[in-house]
Amino acid sequence: MQTKTKQPIRLVFPIVFLILVTLACGAIPSAVTFGQPPVPTAAPILVAAPPTPVAVAVPVAVASEQELLVNLYARINPSVVNITIYVEHGGQVLPYSQGSGFVYDTDRHIVTNAHVVQDANQIEVTFSDGTVSAATLTGADENSDLAVIQAEKMPAGVAPIPLGDMSQLAVGQTVVAIGNPFGLDGTLTRGVISALGRSIAALNQYRIPQAIQTDAAINPGNSGGPLLNLNGEVIGVNAQIETSGVGQGNTGVGFAIPVSIIKRVVPDLVESGKTEWAWLGVSGGDVNPTLAQAMSLPTEQGAYISSVISGGPADRAGLRGSTGTDTVNGRQTEIGGDVVTAIDGQPVRSFDDILLYLALQTRPDQEIVLTLVRDGKTLDVSLKLGTRPATVPDTQQP
Repeated sequence: MQTKTKQPIRLVFPIVFLILVTLACGAIPSAVTFGQPPVPTAAPILVAAPPTPVAVAVPVAVASEQELLVNLYARINPSVVNITIYVEHGGQVLPYSQGSGFVYDTDRHIVTNAHVVQDANQIEVTFSDGTVSAATLTGADENSDLAVIQAEKMPAGVAPIPLGDMSQLAVGQTVVAIGNPFGLDGTLTRGVISALGRSIAALNQYRIPQAIQTDAAINPGNSGGPLLNLNGEVIGVNAQIETSGVGQGNTGVGFAIPVSIIKRVVPDLVESGKTEWAWLGVSGGDVNPTLAQAMSLPTEQGAYISSVISGGPADRAGLRGSTGTDTVNGRQTEIGGDVVTAIDGQPVRSFDDILLYLALQTRPDQEIVLTLVRDGKTLDVSLKLGTRPATVPDTQQP
């Protein structure tokens, strides 16, 4: 029941042979002159007095949000950087691509996407005041598409941007992206959280859970820049956009790596340059009504185990994958695999719940207990998690 995903559009902006065309548009406002009415020459005609004009005030919420956004930009933009990547070509070091990043701490560490700095021979960061600094790679993680670089110098007064709280996010919440789309540094765009809990592709065969979907305009060059709440706190790192397939511009659906993953990964990258992920060694999908009917399950929610990786933690614990197929109402479905309904007592309603729990709540070599439905019976299975390998044949799962 493994699902193939479309190739994500990552937001690195290539700058080789770049030509920028600027169009200037002006508008001339119309002038309105109010004169005195003519003096009447005939007896006045009595008519009802017109209603007293009422001034239309700007709504307080609109005025407040405008002021808030102006202040947020003034406060946060100095901590957002433009990252330029240089590569060696033909004996020369040439600028290759651009992305964004934000200041993480007072030791000049900057968070960005791993794909922004991938294969870089040299890294250069430009601050909003024009200060340019060389930077070195501290660490990168393909599993989360996050990286940390360290600038050699930083302008006085530039402060780290605080991290937000994932539990405080809600669909419909106003968010702001600041970055360098198409190399246009210091660009702010506004939108809302359009969905939560998305699972997006990492740089390898695994998935990044709990991604934030937004309609704030993010484009090539925004990669690595912050997605912010109205308090000016980082709630995500802008990473991917969905396109119509015709171009690579924004169509209103972008994705940010969530702050929960930032808090999980970045401290490890700062401290040791790497991080390790717990690994279960299975692939599968969500339980659905067709599968529940075919296997006579007592639930229509849970994570179905389609296959178990040979020699992995799940295999050593005796978990079972699919043993065959069945047809229900003309629909063919796999059957025979274990169904996970809980991890360490926490309910599992979908396969992504397994990925999220392993990512945020566990480390390699940790013992966990899976609650399974097998052959119509419920049982608990204990196992020790492994370390996620770089590659596993035919799986994009944990």
